[in-house]
Order: sequence, then structure tokens, then C-alpha cells
Amino acid sequence: MSTPLLSIKDLSKSFVMHNVNRRVMGCQHISFDVMPGEFVGITGRSGSGKSTILRCIWRTNLPESGSILYDSAAFGVVDLCTAPERQMLYLRANEMGYVSQFLNVLPRQTAYDIVLKSALETYGVERMEEAREHTERMLRHFDIAENLWELFPRTFSGGEKLRLNIAAAMIKRPRFLLLDEPTASLDNASKVKVRELIEQLKGEGTTMLGIFHDLEFMEGLCDREFNMQSGVIV
Repeated sequence: MSTPLLSIKDLSKSFVMHNVNRRVMGCQHISFDVMPGEFVGITGRSGSGKSTILRCIWRTNLPESGSILYDSAAFGVVDLCTAPERQMLYLRANEMGYVSQFLNVLPRQTAYDIVLKSALETYGVERMEEAREHTERMLRHFDIAENLWELFPRTFSGGEKLRLNIAAAMIKRPRFLLLDEPTASLDNASKVKVRELIEQLKGEGTTMLGIFHDLEFMEGLCDREFNMQSGVIV
């Protein structure tokens, strides 16, 4: 029997709203495994705690309790809740990908440079031409017009920013990919392109954990699905 790529055990995270002296529960007592090559989907209403789980795995949120055991290629099994920051930076750059609903990049980076930077993490500077070819192919796949490539994405529409975010995450061909509402502001044609790449990555063995509101999009993609309500899996 294979070992889980990701094993979440009794994970809890809450947030303190200091201005009103109130604690808000993000997720509580979450436990599940994700097997290698599997695509697990999490559904639920907004505010049910889905994104909190993904941010704890990526560790932009620091969990309060529990463990997130990741079977890394570089270090073996590590607990993402307590792993050193240098180890987390390595895993994000070399093994993990994250598609957020929001584009968060350095200022004065062009659309082309954002995707090329991710490509170089996979191909290396010594394979610059190959990285450029893959960058241009990915930008075209997501219908980012060439006259936008050298612009700063702060001027882009919400859909263009999301497509750029997906392109930058998927060009890395990560070992483990987190998807946070990857179709949130996309039209149907763009959703088809996202689905094509997800199916391709799945065929190549990428393990994925995604959260969705679009149940129709999930149809036939996910191997298993969990539903969340009020911070817990039901």
C-alpha cells in the first residue's frame, strides 16, 4: 500500500479580530490523506474554511494545532506546520505550486517575466531558451495577448490576472499543486483551457488538492470530494 503524499491530522486554525476582540474559527479538527497522483476536491460555502486549509499547507497561515505531513522528494516526510522556513522556500520553489484567486507579485514585473520566473525554477537558467518557449506557449494557451506580455498586470482585468496566476503555477509542472478556486472569475472558454491543463498534469502524475464552488467544472476531474461546513468536514 502506497504512502500518502499529504497527511493532515487534527488541523485547527482560528483568527483573532483584535478590533472587536473576537476569535473566528477558520477550520477545526481536519484530518484526511491525499495519495500520490490523486486529485482531491473540497467544496462548501464561502467562509466554511476551505481556503484556510490550503493556506496552512502553503504556510501563509501558521496552524495552531495538528500536523501536515508531506512526503517530499528532497527531505522525506516533513511536517509543514513546523518545517524550517528555508525548507518551506525550497518546497515552494521546487515541489509545490499554488493557484490563488488573487495575483500577488512583485511590482514592476511584466506578465511575461512572472511566467518566465516560474519556468526558470523548473528548467534552470542554463535552459533559458527552452524556458522562454514554454513561457510563450503557456501565455498563448491562456489567451494572454502578446501586446500584454510586456505590461504590468496591475492594469489587467480580474480574469486576465487569474489566467496569468494559473499559467505561472502550472508551468512549473509541480509535484503537488494547490488550487484555490481556479475558475472563480473565468469565462467558459478559459475554464476549458484550465481543465485541459489539469487533466494533462494529472496524466503526468501531479497530485492535486483543490477547492471549488463550480461543481460542474469538478465533474469527472476529482477522485474524491470532501464537503466543509462551519470549519469542519462533514
